[in-house]
Amino acid sequence: MSKTYFTYIMASKRNGTLYIGVTNDLARRAWEHREGLVSGFTKTYDVKTLVYFETFEDVRDAIAREKRLKKYKRAWKLNLIQQHNIEWEDLSNTL
Repeated sequence: MSKTYFTYIMASKRNGTLYIGVTNDLARRAWEHREGLVSGFTKTYDVKTLVYFETFEDVRDAIAREKRLKKYKRAWKLNLIQQHNIEWEDLSNTL
């Protein structure tokens, strides 16, 4: 049985605070962020909108991508989101 992993970016608002993470259940994880069930950074900064994600079959690839994304400058991350989600819509509605 194949498992899917996700590297994702959440935002507080358009061009707002960003959070990058990895999960094996993106719908659940986005819901947890949106409902404020995850203590820490996302709850403190009201980061609730799923604006970007990528899928992987190997968790090691997902984690490596997360680490790379975190190293990129903010402008690069904003551009990445803008290229794939021009309206900054909440993608958790499509899961």
